[in-house]
Amino acid sequence: MSTTERPRILVVGGGYVGLYTARRILKKMRYGEATVTVVDPRSYMTYQPFLPEAAAGSISPRHVVVPLRRVLPKAEVLTGRVTSVDQDRKVASITPLAGDAYELPFDYLVIAMGAVSRTFPVPGLAENGIGMKGVEEAIGLRNHVLEQFDKADSTQDEEARRKALTFVFIGGGFAGAETIGEVEDLARDAAKYYPSLSREDMRFVLVDAAPGILPEVGPKLGEWGLEHLKKRGVEVYLSTSMESCVDGHVVLKNGLEVDSHTIVWTAGVKPNPVLSRFGLPLGPKGHVDVDASMQVKGMDYAWAAGDNAQVPDLTSDKENAFCPPNAQHALRQAKALGDNVISGMRGFPQGKYKHANKGAVAGLGLHKGVAMIVFGKTKIKLRGRLAWYFHRAYHGMAVPTWNRKIRVFADWTLGMFLKREVVSLGAMEHPRGEFYEAAAPVTAAALAKSEASADKAKATADSRADSPVDGKQEKAAASS
Repeated sequence: MSTTERPRILVVGGGYVGLYTARRILKKMRYGEATVTVVDPRSYMTYQPFLPEAAAGSISPRHVVVPLRRVLPKAEVLTGRVTSVDQDRKVASITPLAGDAYELPFDYLVIAMGAVSRTFPVPGLAENGIGMKGVEEAIGLRNHVLEQFDKADSTQDEEARRKALTFVFIGGGFAGAETIGEVEDLARDAAKYYPSLSREDMRFVLVDAAPGILPEVGPKLGEWGLEHLKKRGVEVYLSTSMESCVDGHVVLKNGLEVDSHTIVWTAGVKPNPVLSRFGLPLGPKGHVDVDASMQVKGMDYAWAAGDNAQVPDLTSDKENAFCPPNAQHALRQAKALGDNVISGMRGFPQGKYKHANKGAVAGLGLHKGVAMIVFGKTKIKLRGRLAWYFHRAYHGMAVPTWNRKIRVFADWTLGMFLKREVVSLGAMEHPRGEFYEAAAPVTAAALAKSEASADKAKATADSRADSPVDGKQEKAAASS
């Protein structure tokens, strides 16, 4: 039983599906008909197709996210995690950002948790890998890459320099291909401001276990994208995988070994593992098992869509085909799901989700991309600058809210006239570090260490002064 007088619709997840489903329900719902509660660990939704451009500095990171409370003013937005669900009691366990966990009753349930990075037990991956699922990771990658140029420019150690300028990307799907394309563009621009660095000093490596890249746009465009990256100096190793990356020493299954400070992992996604504690029927890969109306099988009060659900693809001729996990389906599934929740709440029949693929677009850096546009049975394949325009136009209009659309197009417009920013804000990783050093009390151990360092430096200076060669140089320097 709900804690409010009105029935509660609990939306677990504030991503693309969660945000649009909640908006649709609020739009279709009569006043006072139900309470819509959205629970997510973050107070914003991230438009993930823009993460590669955010990592390259083409879009401001703040314009890639949409604040949930601003977009859903009539919903109850809770910042926390749903750790388990008791289907018999219709109660969800919530762990907030602060304070003790508590139980939240519901009457209707929408599962929109999305997906997490699909990883494997590769030694060193957790310690050295960088993901690309959140805006925080995109910001971190940008600062990290630019920081590597600072390191390479400041050192005379060739091994350290080579390791700093080697960038390894695992995964050749949309996320991997787009990210390496954007970062390589960023690297070329940044190198102009470092007299001691050039593009030839850098090494970009793309690894994928599949025989090709960009499978979403088809084999021909995927092959073009592959050749395009190779022409830009990217080393591509297909049908292989990474076996280890301990301390940045990358070992591939094909025998190649490289040292790198930058290992970006984009090798696919998987449903959120916490779904196993929700008491829902799951498919073989951990997705929520739903029917064509996106209603969870065997439950007339629960629905699921997006990356965490296996929604039947009614337009496919293949048996047991499911909709691919992309923004195109997520947007349309969310609208249909919102309508079905209202219909289910009112006791009306629910509609089946059916959407034919309209194509796919991918950007590979500034003015470079591939696109497959589907009109009925006709497929139009584009590449280069024209495909890049389609990529930006589609995603520019698909990003939620006019507020974010305008800001994104403003970023792109300014980018036509102003140079890309190549400032590394690496201190953002530890923003309190400098203040802590200034404010931390001086302990006896720290004082002893400081005195020992001073004594060592004095001894080194004295020994150099005693040396005939160094002594003359220091006296000459002093006189000058």
